[in-house]
Amino acid sequence: MRWSSILTLLCSAAALILSFLCLFAGSKRSFLQNGDLLTLNMSRLGYLGDTFNTTDGDGGFLDNLINDAQEDVNDLINDATTEIASQLNISDFYSVHLMNYCEGMFEPNGTAAANGSDVSKNTTYCSPRNSAFHFNVTEIVQSALPDEISLGDIQWPEEVTDAQNLIRTASIATEVLYIIGIVFTGLALLGAIFGFFTEGRLSACCNVIVDLIALIALIAASAVATVVIVKAVNALNKYGNDIGVSATKGDRFLGMTWAATGLMLIATIVSIAQLIKGKKNGGYISEMRQKH
Repeated sequence: MRWSSILTLLCSAAALILSFLCLFAGSKRSFLQNGDLLTLNMSRLGYLGDTFNTTDGDGGFLDNLINDAQEDVNDLINDATTEIASQLNISDFYSVHLMNYCEGMFEPNGTAAANGSDVSKNTTYCSPRNSAFHFNVTEIVQSALPDEISLGDIQWPEEVTDAQNLIRTASIATEVLYIIGIVFTGLALLGAIFGFFTEGRLSACCNVIVDLIALIALIAASAVATVVIVKAVNALNKYGNDIGVSATKGDRFLGMTWAATGLMLIATIVSIAQLIKGKKNGGYISEMRQKH
């Protein structure tokens, strides 16, 4: 028996579970909502510091909404964004996952979230899982706006659209890499079970190959996802700030994906050590046979 295969088995199993969680996080409202790639905060749309951005080419549609919603300036600053969000039919947040997105409202309200107070997310809807999914926030916001209000009215930056296109391209590539990683991590798991009961170099060599492919796929998936998340969040914060839109990266997702990669690295190192040890033992046995 090859007892070191137990470590390979445990690492492969944990990496497989984490990879599945990364791929299917957010598939339901109650399933791992904090495993998102990034979260787009729309609760402060039109809000800049202590004032609202009401300057558009038609005299300020937000100004009209504000006047209809509130008359007192203090109440306006504290509560008006929630009124505006409800009137525009836009959710407070949109969480982007690999195969779908979810949306909902901050509780008690978006103002508390913007002020750094403790808030909770009430997820109200998750789109169906789709292997070809891409998050199109521009389309979502446009469809949510009243007919008389366009993206131009709210000064929607083109750079935000560019950022969502980056997310689209990378999310598809990341998903493919995760699927490859999951398949070969599963094979690595089976190879570790088989390797526990055998000590031949052939099984060790096969395990190394499978583990390496799984490791490369997970490294690539994690690297692409990390670069895209960081770039997309930076772009959304930079260009969305002018209209009160912000984004936060999914730290839980990044933690899971790199943990899976690290575990697969350990499994690969153990498999390589098993192969090297097998070669040494094999050479020693052959040498002894030749002497006799």
